[in-house]
Amino acid sequence: MSNIQNISRRSFLKNVGLTSGGLIIAGQFSLFANEKDSVLAGSFNPNLFVELNADGSLIIVASRSEMGNGVRTSLPSIVADEMDADWNKVSIKQATGDAKYGDQNTDGSRSVRYLFDTMRKMGATTRMILISAAAKKWNVPDTECRAENHFIVHSSGKKIGFGDLVEIAKTIDIPKELTFKDPKDYKYIGKKLKTVDVKKYVTGSAVFGLDFRLPNMKYAAIARCPVTYGTVKSFNKDNAMKIPGVEAIFEIPRIAKAFGPLGGVVVVATNTWAAFKGKEALEIEWDNGKNVVYDSEQYMTELTEKVHTPGQVIKENGDVNKAFDKATKIVESTFQLPHLAHAPMEVPNAVAWVQGDRCEVWAPLQDPQSARREVSAFLKTDLDKVTINVTLLGGGFGRKSKPDYAVEAAMISKQINAPAQVVWTREDEIQHGYYHTVSAQYLKASLDKKGNVTGWLHRSAFPSIRSTFDPTAEVPASGEIDSASNIPYEFPNFKVEVGKVKPHVRIGWLRSVINILHGFSINIFVDELAQAANQDPLVFRLNLLGEDKVPTGKGANKYNNVRLKNVLKIAAKNADWGKKLPEGHAYGLAVQYSFLTYVASIVEVSIVDDLVKVHNVYTAVDCGKVINKDTIEAQIQGATMFGISLAYYGKITAKDGAIEQSNFGDYRIARMSDAPKIHIEIVDSNEDPTGIGEPGVPVIAPAIYNAVFKLTGKRYYNMPLSDYELA
Repeated sequence: MSNIQNISRRSFLKNVGLTSGGLIIAGQFSLFANEKDSVLAGSFNPNLFVELNADGSLIIVASRSEMGNGVRTSLPSIVADEMDADWNKVSIKQATGDAKYGDQNTDGSRSVRYLFDTMRKMGATTRMILISAAAKKWNVPDTECRAENHFIVHSSGKKIGFGDLVEIAKTIDIPKELTFKDPKDYKYIGKKLKTVDVKKYVTGSAVFGLDFRLPNMKYAAIARCPVTYGTVKSFNKDNAMKIPGVEAIFEIPRIAKAFGPLGGVVVVATNTWAAFKGKEALEIEWDNGKNVVYDSEQYMTELTEKVHTPGQVIKENGDVNKAFDKATKIVESTFQLPHLAHAPMEVPNAVAWVQGDRCEVWAPLQDPQSARREVSAFLKTDLDKVTINVTLLGGGFGRKSKPDYAVEAAMISKQINAPAQVVWTREDEIQHGYYHTVSAQYLKASLDKKGNVTGWLHRSAFPSIRSTFDPTAEVPASGEIDSASNIPYEFPNFKVEVGKVKPHVRIGWLRSVINILHGFSINIFVDELAQAANQDPLVFRLNLLGEDKVPTGKGANKYNNVRLKNVLKIAAKNADWGKKLPEGHAYGLAVQYSFLTYVASIVEVSIVDDLVKVHNVYTAVDCGKVINKDTIEAQIQGATMFGISLAYYGKITAKDGAIEQSNFGDYRIARMSDAPKIHIEIVDSNEDPTGIGEPGVPVIAPAIYNAVFKLTGKRYYNMPLSDYELA
């Protein structure tokens, strides 16, 4: 049975909101290659849908979330290009959170990577069905017809619009073999295509979570314990109830799950401002719980002690101790990186309306199916009684894949028996979120008399993301150590270790995840080794990558060092690496393989009035086949500014268990005045498309730090630069 079918006459279409009587092509996508999907088992459970209507309008269901990642444009453009459809006739229907749409978790830079082939097949299938429909209408062979800009054209010159073929097309079987467009004929794939939502963005008509409204909706704010997992001892609401607009105040409990709400005291009001002011007027006595002992400064000392003693061995080749004993030169360094907050411009928020055993939610969510499961579990109702509507997201960075705020909205709506919107403040988002892990790392390497690296030891200690799901977890999951244990450099003696660590806050994935800390330490340490070997950092890296080799399989660790060398060389060429720079300026270099994508960046830095200033960034990126150049450029630009923010300012600290930062005044992000000129070259490739939302982040901070060393002669090993009064 094909995993793409013509289901125009199937009755279940109403379940996906496609009921117009158009031509419906559905595809089934299985996330894992080794998964025995239901197509092979003999049944067809589609999760991707395309609808062509008689008026020529083409509706493509978007199963992934839009948060500036361009996914509502990139994925539909693949279908439209293979169909040879008119992009002006394409519209997007956002899917609700439902397993019938397959995997909807929009994180990990994998939407295009996972769905490219299936979307391409759906477009080709639809095109071939329309060609067959036209051939049938004209009583000519299919081979005499072709698709061209929303028409089927006969070799004689006559043509007919796609929409005029819908009724016949509904009766046409799926072709047994597909033919695809020659890539040289692509109209949209590989080009610059403006996002389908751009007009809504610039006119203010786009609906983000914070924009959504229902009649008679109430607004809620929640006072949460300053210490993670602390609880309410008692509270006095008298002063809060005097705030005009405040209608109700009550406590909600913590739900002890990975994505469970932290609990606290809820203030319900007729408007958001009243809810916020009511929250401020509450008098609450907290039971801070066991995490009150968390002092981030002391915790960093403990992490650093751990990496200076042997840990659990994750990977070992050869004998590093023998290499160290025989070394001509030893280099060793310790790195310390703090917690980070997501800080998306749109804070967590959600609207929920619980009516009996049913609930409908409207929220900016990266993983709507998780939200559905969590709300269903709280209400103790069936999944099919919970509807999750996905709005546009004003940034996500991984925070909005954790749906605790959607559950909060459901809890409040159930309590007040009315639709409710819960809105976090910026202070809530920074002080009660899921944090990028804090870490200490120790690297040690040996060099022989020729400057070759003969041994490499890398120890890390950091609280794992696993701990949010399993509080007993003290060592990282394999995916959290891959960026240290599967690096592309060749060392005859190699060892990676981790230390056991207990967390004191919720640990969650943040844009580029563990590549932030390992990309930082490894790129700076390699620069340090180049200095010790008296070699140019670019030449040194190219030599470390060894002889050209192409991986024989697929997977996150199957890097191609030819492609990695290529992005290094392109970035160096574009920056004119080695040229004489203006007085007081220097270049820094970093390269990273992450999310199957190869990125190299060279930054030009100066120090003005004792503050670091980035002037130019030259980035080369190889993300396989390019779908939308506009999206790739936007993601690299955004990743550059994200990386500059982390390098300059990114730091979350805790004292007596409470997060000390509260807003952009003390958790700063890069401003417009910090923005450099960003030069991007996208490698032209026929390889499978890979991730783009995250891979541009890890290279920026270490490249800046390497440039600062060239300017000052001093190595800095800890983030952020503001700790050194350099930002």
